[in-house]
Amino acid sequence: MAFTMTVRAGPARMVSRLPQLAKSSLAPSASRAFHQSSTKNTFFTPKTVSLVFRSNAKSSNKLLSRLQGAARGYQQNYGYAPPQVDRQSLIRKLVTGGAIFGGTLIAINVAFNRETREDGGMPAYERSYLHQTFIHTGLGIGIIGLTGYQMIQSGFVYRLMVTNPWVVAIGGLALSFGSMLGTRAIDPDNYVPKYALWTVFNATQAALIAPMMAMAPPALLARAGLYTIAMMGGISFVGATAKQEKYLYIGGPLLAGAAIVAVSGLAPLVIPATAVRTLAVTENLWLYGGLALFGGFTLYDVQKVLHHARLAERGVIKRDPVNESISLELDFLNIFVRFVQILMMQQNRRK
Repeated sequence: MAFTMTVRAGPARMVSRLPQLAKSSLAPSASRAFHQSSTKNTFFTPKTVSLVFRSNAKSSNKLLSRLQGAARGYQQNYGYAPPQVDRQSLIRKLVTGGAIFGGTLIAINVAFNRETREDGGMPAYERSYLHQTFIHTGLGIGIIGLTGYQMIQSGFVYRLMVTNPWVVAIGGLALSFGSMLGTRAIDPDNYVPKYALWTVFNATQAALIAPMMAMAPPALLARAGLYTIAMMGGISFVGATAKQEKYLYIGGPLLAGAAIVAVSGLAPLVIPATAVRTLAVTENLWLYGGLALFGGFTLYDVQKVLHHARLAERGVIKRDPVNESISLELDFLNIFVRFVQILMMQQNRRK
């Protein structure tokens, strides 16, 4: 009984009581029968127990203060030093990545751009219109990224994720298509309503991809963004320097491919979970087929921008870089989402 009370009182008290416990264990009273009553405990009274707990509380507070002081001293004197980055390996990686990107760009240009332009280069009005389109595309992507970040920080994304996913998906797609069609329908001279609906469209796209941004690590998102920029940059260069209207004929096949990719994305809702191979095929078709498909859409959209620039120069249509940027934004988002999914799958396999 004394040993049990001592353990509950605290380790410090038990250490001070070890000699006394040893004597009591060797005393003749320890050999008494089980049915006999033990001697009256004159040491552990309510007053002594309260004093023990008070002394233990004081000692624990002193120990905690010492540990905190030691932690502060450790932080002050032995702060964490981040590992130094090997500059030579970093430069080697950058050079290797640049060489791969440059070689890929040259290979794409040689494979898809053998026929050069017959007018001796890109005219000034085409260059200006393409430049304005890419500026609006960059602004739209920036609005989407900042809006998605604010949605994550404010907790709006988590409220969306706990609600009914079908309502969120269907409502988001309806708002996305509605704002896109409204932006395209407004005359480019009406700046305020056109840019207002364009901002709503970008905010809707941010709400659609914000859950993915919340789950993926920032470094992985940065890598996917760089890969997307590199891919779209190379394909846009090919489309801008290719022969006039060379790739405008691929619009129909691209729409057919988009339908196939969309059906493959909806396949898990119809195909049972036991059909593992079929689901794997549809997933690869959704990821890698979608990358090739929207790469082709990028090529087609850049050539379409140049075609519209020539029509606007002749007065057939009005210059509208906002409408042109919507198509390129959708190409960017679809390629970016697939790169994020591929990198996340690779990261999970390594674990």
